[in-house]
Amino acid sequence: MPLPTEPIGSIPRPEEVIEALAAHRRGDLSQNALDWVYDRALRATVGAFEDTGAPVITDGEQIKPSFLTYPVAGSDIMEPGGVEIPFEAGHTRTLPRLTDGPFRYDTYAVEYLKRAQEHASVPVKQSVISASALSFLYPEEGIDGYSRDAFLDDLVGEVETDIRRCLDAGAHAVQIDFTEGRLAVKLDPSKDLLRQFVDLNNRVLDRFSDEERQKIGVHTCPGGDRDSTHSADVDYAELLPLLFEMNAGRFYMQFASEDDPGRVLDIVSEHSGDDQTIFLGVIDVNDPEIESPEDVRDTVLQAAEHVPVDRLGTTDDCGFSPFGDDRSTARRTAFRKIAARVEGTRMASEELGDDE
Repeated sequence: MPLPTEPIGSIPRPEEVIEALAAHRRGDLSQNALDWVYDRALRATVGAFEDTGAPVITDGEQIKPSFLTYPVAGSDIMEPGGVEIPFEAGHTRTLPRLTDGPFRYDTYAVEYLKRAQEHASVPVKQSVISASALSFLYPEEGIDGYSRDAFLDDLVGEVETDIRRCLDAGAHAVQIDFTEGRLAVKLDPSKDLLRQFVDLNNRVLDRFSDEERQKIGVHTCPGGDRDSTHSADVDYAELLPLLFEMNAGRFYMQFASEDDPGRVLDIVSEHSGDDQTIFLGVIDVNDPEIESPEDVRDTVLQAAEHVPVDRLGTTDDCGFSPFGDDRSTARRTAFRKIAARVEGTRMASEELGDDE
């Protein structure tokens, strides 16, 4: 079997979508007209994904308002002014905050999955947001009549439902976005917050069978927005040992942008389990230079010296546009990078004797 290769998720949206969404918010474009624009962008994105030769694709998050807050976009029990996440480029992203309970999703990720499957001729994976990321929505001062413990119970149930519906709908895999892992260490160097996050996500994962968990993965990166990150200065060694305590069968790891790849691979080899497949990022999404297939091949061959080939796969370091209005990477660049990942992985498989 050739080495598996999968994208993380987002692709920069066409200008047409961004302009149509702005018009819809102003009241100048109907929902039906916006849906038509969305469908046009989705068809184009699926087609461009398949043109790269990718064996697995996503919907490019063309319709998601954000990889993080899609479940509660438009909810009447959310308000602005929640936790603020600073990025090294100087900008911030501010989360909404919960005002009342019970916590319920307004939108489940399976809606995006099904729309992509209508147009795709190859398997489609689906990303969902982690329970730990959504735990930031609960205000520090609490909510009268709705305790944090009650919120977390509701949250775990909703995240389970989000994942299960995607599995039931035939997702190739379900990826839990856990970009807050390194950020947790930055916020709390004692790693108590990271341990709480791991425990919370395991409350979700423990609701699935061993077989189901082999199709559930965890994605980690130091954030990615406007070609910058929120926590790349946190040593991977502070995250990885606890990361691999999550009861998932797949791990999608930012790797291409690491300064000391050999050291990271040693940590992965030491702490990951025999039943965990490691999808290493071989594409640096924040670098405008397009990797060559040979670059990707060489990265994979280096990784194969540390991680057994039957547990190795490739991915991109992060999504190319995790927030809907991030246009720092051109669509054409994103797809050229993906094509290099696909071809480079094929070349590595051939050298490793796993091309058939």
